[in-house]
Amino acid sequence: MSTFVLVPGFWLGAWAWREVTERLRADGHTAYPLTLTGLADREHLGGPETRLDTHIDDIVTTILHEDLREVVLVAHSGAGGPVTGAADRVPDRIAKVVYLDSGPLPDGLCQLDFYEPEGRDFVRSRLSDGWRYGPPTWQEQTALGASTAGIPEDAKPGIAARMTPQPYGTLTQPLRLAGAGADLPKALVSCSFPLDQVKAMIAAAHPFFAALSGPEWELHALPTGHWPMFSRPSDTAHLLGSL
Repeated sequence: MSTFVLVPGFWLGAWAWREVTERLRADGHTAYPLTLTGLADREHLGGPETRLDTHIDDIVTTILHEDLREVVLVAHSGAGGPVTGAADRVPDRIAKVVYLDSGPLPDGLCQLDFYEPEGRDFVRSRLSDGWRYGPPTWQEQTALGASTAGIPEDAKPGIAARMTPQPYGTLTQPLRLAGAGADLPKALVSCSFPLDQVKAMIAAAHPFFAALSGPEWELHALPTGHWPMFSRPSDTAHLLGSL
């Protein structure tokens, strides 16, 4: 059995992993779903100073204080940055890094570097108090490329109501890596991109996918939208357990 640390993407908290966590635990695994600083039940702890390093510290602190070892560290969506940073800091505690419709953030880049100009403008237009990036509507999510396929329509209002603004500093602070986690085993679980398309972009050295060409990577598919913990929670847990 494995120990999972589950890190949600933007606007989400540990609550987003509830069904996945229940299934993993029912199958005998240990699971730690995280809420990062400034989000969900930790919204009151955020502020203009909340940055990418804050979220990396959240993950590392959990691993160290819970004395977790042989961790399968899972990143959904925008959690790719802090998960990559955490694995770099405590590689001796990590068995595998899993990117769930996500990917590693390269050294020296920030999340906003991957946005087209119109995407950056959209983010800035949604800021409140100068540092809180409010969650887009479901229609805006789709327009931004985050497919909502598979999420039951009657579940969407409840999910949206629990989303909280993302601290803007987590998008703008560049990631700094020492390279300690470079050789850790890694897996991509592609949900909203067909796996054949991903492999083609890796072969073409597309900047978003070139890093996935190394021997430490394995590639998996879970066809659904960008939010598999809501659209296929049981299948998500089963696939993670199989890793």
